Amino acid sequence: MTDTPEEPAKTSPSGADTPPDHLAINPRSKYYGGELLERGIGINFRGERKHNIEEYCVSEGWVKVQAGKTLDRKGNPLLIKLNGEVEAWFEDLGEGAPTIKKDA
Repeated sequence: MTDTPEEPAKTSPSGADTPPDHLAINPRSKYYGGELLERGIGINFRGERKHNIEEYCVSEGWVKVQAGKTLDRKGNPLLIKLNGEVEAWFEDLGEGAPTIKKDA
């Protein structure tokens, strides 16, 4: 019986239906969100659905994407920062999921 009260707290804390403002897929980043990424993050950038986003920040309005197959001197993919309107949501919530976007 002690496990039952803990389950809802883990799955639906306040604000759990929207992803964080800043998130990265690189485990070495301080903005890495491993368990959040397992849920699946949907990204609209400049009004188009994108699948190649490495990192995003909604409040600052930018995303980082890979620059082709180019690598930096440490062997990591070279990233390009693009500015524009960013919108993010959890894909596991399906259609009509709450989104996070910058208020105009």
